[in-house]
Amino acid sequence: MAQAAGSGRRAFLIRLVQGASLAASAGLVWTYVLRNQARASPFALRPPGALPEAEFHALCIKCGQCVNACPYETLRLATAWEPMPIGSPYFRPREYPCLMCPDIPCKEACPTGALSAELGDIEDARMGLAVIDTENCLSWQGLRCEVCFLSCPVKGKAISLERRQGVGGGLARIVPWVHSDHCTGCGVCENRCPTDEAAIRVVDPSLVQGRMGAHYRLRDHDPAGLMVFDTPLEAPPADRGAQKKIPGLDALNLGDWP
Repeated sequence: MAQAAGSGRRAFLIRLVQGASLAASAGLVWTYVLRNQARASPFALRPPGALPEAEFHALCIKCGQCVNACPYETLRLATAWEPMPIGSPYFRPREYPCLMCPDIPCKEACPTGALSAELGDIEDARMGLAVIDTENCLSWQGLRCEVCFLSCPVKGKAISLERRQGVGGGLARIVPWVHSDHCTGCGVCENRCPTDEAAIRVVDPSLVQGRMGAHYRLRDHDPAGLMVFDTPLEAPPADRGAQKKIPGLDALNLGDWP
């Protein structure tokens, strides 16, 4: 009888220790998940039509319908081990970019409106903004590449080719230029970039775009989108050749330099 009671106590203690170990392990895993969520990246490339991040997470139920609807296996759901909220849909353009389906099936599959139904034209999507690393871009370093321009689904609008003077007066360069008002953030350019690490990447626009302010007065813009400020109010004389030539350094003291 005593032997049976001892065996029962030993079995009870073994189960108690096993249960405590299991609870501790589960607690450690859950703690890791929570800490991972706390460090989650504030920006991830969402499907076309995604609302601003806070509104998106308020409506997205992590059902995966957009992932299932994507015909190119671009979209995926974040796991507990990735630096973004668990179960949220996203894509990595260096691996699988958004190929901009005209009918936007991922948006149509969304049951909650986290992917806005107001997006009617895929070219109006703003998933992110492509930014060029000019220090590593082949074209900006004087080589002929143009892969991002040729592969861009909105070619000629989102990415154009511009002529730039060579360094030190050398040969002119033909370089890609991204236009933020047309870039959809699809990531095809990042996917096709031939450098070891992509020299053009899609990022959160708020990280790279400033805001000028309405009180600045601009005259025009050049084809590459650079600002051209107003000309000085007092323009220099039109015909400098008609001015009297003064020899020597005295000419430096006239004060008529623009």
